[in-house]
Amino acid sequence: MKVAVVGATGMVGEVMLQVLAERNFPITELIPVASEKSVGKEIEFKGKKYSVVGLETAVSMKPEIALFSAGGETSLAWAPKFAKAGTTVIDNSSAWRMHADKKLIVPEINASELTKEDKIIANPNCSTIQMVLALAPLHKKYNIKRIIVSTYQSITGTGVKAVQQLENEYAGTKGEMAYKYQIHRNAIPQCDVFEDNGYTKEEMKLVRETQKILSDKTIAVTATAVRVPIVGGHSEAVNVEFSTDFDVNDVRKILHETPGIVVQDNTDTFTYPMPLYAHGKDDVFVGRIRRDESQPNTLNMWIVADNLRKGAATNTIQIAEYLVANGLV
Repeated sequence: MKVAVVGATGMVGEVMLQVLAERNFPITELIPVASEKSVGKEIEFKGKKYSVVGLETAVSMKPEIALFSAGGETSLAWAPKFAKAGTTVIDNSSAWRMHADKKLIVPEINASELTKEDKIIANPNCSTIQMVLALAPLHKKYNIKRIIVSTYQSITGTGVKAVQQLENEYAGTKGEMAYKYQIHRNAIPQCDVFEDNGYTKEEMKLVRETQKILSDKTIAVTATAVRVPIVGGHSEAVNVEFSTDFDVNDVRKILHETPGIVVQDNTDTFTYPMPLYAHGKDDVFVGRIRRDESQPNTLNMWIVADNLRKGAATNTIQIAEYLVANGLV
């Protein structure tokens, strides 16, 4: 099992290598891949050193699986070349997510859709993954009509430049800016670029990807995505209107029984999810589960996850694990 990690020297790429090692993914040969400026650099994986190679070399090595986290342009240009060479690509960028012939996968929800013919598989956006993981079992039982989501997103979603900006601002030193404004002691109501409708790309990803993953275009979704000076993970306040009524204790039970979800919901002991505790973990944490008393059949929840792990690297590797376990690569 030859596995290429494209973008191995980036923030998500480094977490991918960590998760591959932790989960003991069956690799016989690791191929770390990065841009030309990183070629020849050494990375360590499971105590062994590997030299970073370029994309052309990686394609010629014909890995069984290529895990991509190198940005949309790289994915659009190179994923088809890997696929043509017989490699199954699992792509973490937004490049392929909304292509009609590409599957958008959260393994706990829709991995069963995958076949041997799927040579380019899309990994959803980090903020979408954590939300749909909690909503999918509730949609099955109560049928979702509308979702209102406000996100509080970690700077790690922007990348290493944003982490550096926050550290510089903490220290009171000037440096390169990842954002138009300071992020220290601030909240920026813009994640990604604005689209023509006044929403950001991040907000529209929550709309479009949710409908695609849950296979239901009738679900109305509206989102506001905010960047906050947090390193540990993304948090989301989610308001969900169902077609039918529900019992809050049943909701807790359904979520408690859902693989990948940890319910932290006890106001008596001040137990609720926070990025501080989600950091470095693969689960999605759900709490503050309560009825919206302003209208019928509506629920409020607070959902937190580490955006670099379940929101990116871990979900990608879980897709790869499914492919291997089911003989699809």
